[in-house]
Amino acid sequence: MKTFQSWNALVKKRNALAEGGNCGFKMRQLPFMGVICTVMLFIVYRTTDYQYHKTEMETRFHPFATVKDYHLHLGKLRGLPRGIMQARSDLELRPLWSSNSQSKASATTNKNLLAMPVGIKQKDFVDDVVKKFLAANFTIILFHYDGNVDGWWDLGWGEKAIHIVAYNQTKWWFAKRFLHPDIVSVYDYIFLWDEDLGVEHFDPTRYLEIVKSEGLEISQPALDPNSTEIHHRITIRARTKKFHRRVYDLRGKTKCSNSSEGPPCTGFVEGMAPVFSRSAWYCAWHLIQNDLVHGWGVDMKLGYCAQGDRSKKVGVVDSEYIVHKGIQSLGGSGHPTMRTTMKRHGASSFDLRTEIRRQSTWELKVFKERWNQSVEEDKNWVDPFLRYQRRSKKHKRQDN
Repeated sequence: MKTFQSWNALVKKRNALAEGGNCGFKMRQLPFMGVICTVMLFIVYRTTDYQYHKTEMETRFHPFATVKDYHLHLGKLRGLPRGIMQARSDLELRPLWSSNSQSKASATTNKNLLAMPVGIKQKDFVDDVVKKFLAANFTIILFHYDGNVDGWWDLGWGEKAIHIVAYNQTKWWFAKRFLHPDIVSVYDYIFLWDEDLGVEHFDPTRYLEIVKSEGLEISQPALDPNSTEIHHRITIRARTKKFHRRVYDLRGKTKCSNSSEGPPCTGFVEGMAPVFSRSAWYCAWHLIQNDLVHGWGVDMKLGYCAQGDRSKKVGVVDSEYIVHKGIQSLGGSGHPTMRTTMKRHGASSFDLRTEIRRQSTWELKVFKERWNQSVEEDKNWVDPFLRYQRRSKKHKRQDN
């Protein structure tokens, strides 16, 4: 019995020592856990601080930069202190010397941009357009495809515009090279217009008021029904409306009804007089192909750059409309050494306009192929309008 009691006492003593040891271990754990918590809080603070400065730098570097872009370009900029970096530029003219107007010029930097390809033969049309846009405080950039710049200096605004020369190049060629988003990101809206447009019934300020109030990221002024050249029903002015986003037409090859959810029935503007918000242009510039200079096919895809539902973010303004004169000038009066007719393989002469149209048609085919191939290869891309396309196909099958 004694043996059993002594053994039992020994066990209790050992358990008591064990419990005391655990208590001591727990007591010793408290300072250790405090250290761990302090370290974790420090790590969270440093991570948050790093993310803040990274985001700040990323935004300063470029308002649309991705994290990947940030890391890529930050490595190239390590030699500069952060405060000296200026990631943005613009197309504003700056004085060469100090003057009283210098501070005023910097304070009234233009917020919108008009860019046009121009030839001297359309000088009067361009003069009318530029005068209206200058009065609305626009920056003007002219792309001279015929090489004639001297012929514009007699106009009162000649020195206020920026002039860029490249013989026989298109609007899209110029835009891809000189309207990079990094350069035009300071402008709220970019007007990329043709030169053969009548603006008697158009006011830029009133136009932008409508665009802003209706949330249109991509737009164009409607075309007067008496315009010489009209390609799509949706661009024709509706006399009783301020603006419209879709058109209804059951005639012709392309039928537009309530079930139509894509171009050219809705979510569409034509390439002759598009107007882009800053964000929409950032996307559209990347859509423009560097080597496909005529831009055929791009208008049908611009809705993907509408920053949302193209049936709501893309529209045509009716109350501020233009006249499309349909003057075909490119290729007819380009470089002085070029002629409008040529010889090919001993055949009879032909008009360069025919060759331009042939090239445009080929580029349209290539653009469509590139789009389809890109969609197939990019497994992560989801078409935001796919459900509309499926619905449209379903309705077409039912109609047939």
